[in-house]
Amino acid sequence: MPGKYGDILKIRQAGEAVLRQPARALSPGEIGSPAVQDLIERMHETMRDAPGVGLAAPQVGVGLQIAVIEDRQDYHQALSREQLGEMERKPIPFHVLINPHLTVVGQDTALFFEGCLSVAGFTALVPRATRVQVSAYDEKGEPVLIDATGWYARILQHETDHLQGRLYVDTMLTRSFMSSGNHARHWKQHPIDEVCRRLGIKRPPA
Repeated sequence: MPGKYGDILKIRQAGEAVLRQPARALSPGEIGSPAVQDLIERMHETMRDAPGVGLAAPQVGVGLQIAVIEDRQDYHQALSREQLGEMERKPIPFHVLINPHLTVVGQDTALFFEGCLSVAGFTALVPRATRVQVSAYDEKGEPVLIDATGWYARILQHETDHLQGRLYVDTMLTRSFMSSGNHARHWKQHPIDEVCRRLGIKRPPA
């Protein structure tokens, strides 16, 4: 476990081995331990400080199957009502997922720009399933079952990927990879279809 150096943990960046190794599942007895509970609390603070909408334990150097998620209302202020509707993005209260198992429901996919705290300063278009189901345990060791659509489904896929040693760069549309600054300056306000057309990207079927 990380040492006691305040609440904020160092977020590991692409190229560190811990991000490319499958994380270990926790036993029931481990979930309620002081070490795991402290890690969860510090992951929450680190995610908010970044800020981000999700954080997996490997991103802070711990190879355990733990993820924290929170999509706050104030994170939506820079997006228009139309953009939020297209993304199917709504506020998500803070919650913890331990040993999550994700199942894709249906065959529909959506394409949106995605970033990652462990690939800092960059973004790319990533196709994701529009609906998923996740079974997991919460921070108390109680079983939870989540049916998610839209942006919430995307977050869940992103974070469970981390627990399997995957990053969004593994499935991104490579021609769309760009700095976050260029995305904000040139592409943020444009529809995805236009972005694909102007960058010469063949959009995958929805």
